Amino acid sequence: MAGGSAIRGSRVGAGPMGEAERGTTAPRFFVSYFCANAHETRPSFSIESGAQAPELWDCTRCGCPAGQDRENPPSKHHNEPYKTHLAYVKERRSVEDGDALLAEALAALRARRGR
Repeated sequence: MAGGSAIRGSRVGAGPMGEAERGTTAPRFFVSYFCANAHETRPSFSIESGAQAPELWDCTRCGCPAGQDRENPPSKHHNEPYKTHLAYVKERRSVEDGDALLAEALAALRARRGR
């Protein structure tokens, strides 16, 4: 009996199966997209499905938006820095609102404890 870890029907160093075994690929068209960092991305789309190429595509190298016009690529998107929960609370409330809420919460806590 052969070892259980052997891959049957293959040999070491065998490459992928050829197109004859897999069938033919669907006809495709390629569209070039250019980002603000001068990168070019060329995704392919199926001709048979009638797929339309989108106006924008994410650059595969830097993640910036890319357009089909080499001379006028879309501008880089602006990432907003990470904000903590406290920063969001400070945007919604003023210091006076915070003091009033704190006084209300302390009064409720003292009432429950019987002071």
